[in-house]
Amino acid sequence: MTLATQLGNVGSEYERALNWKKRGDAAHFENAFVRMLELLDLTITDQRWKNHRLKELVRLREVICEEFCGENNEVRDSRDLRQYFLYFGILARSLADESV
Repeated sequence: MTLATQLGNVGSEYERALNWKKRGDAAHFENAFVRMLELLDLTITDQRWKNHRLKELVRLREVICEEFCGENNEVRDSRDLRQYFLYFGILARSLADESV
């Protein structure tokens, strides 16, 4: 799986977690949040990204955890992260279309 595909999948779970948090559904939010962290952790431990990408991935995890688990429990403006993940989703989709 490419990095774009992996981060596109993380981004999908990020969107789900964000939507459930905005709706106030703690159980669904927690499920999506845990899935997102699992996918991100799998990406971080992928040996192919043990280069300059590792810092970015670890920082991404830190920012996401701060956003969802920080002291300020309100939903913050998440446009930057949503845009970040959107680009990976688009790239993954275009790469998949090229291989068909």
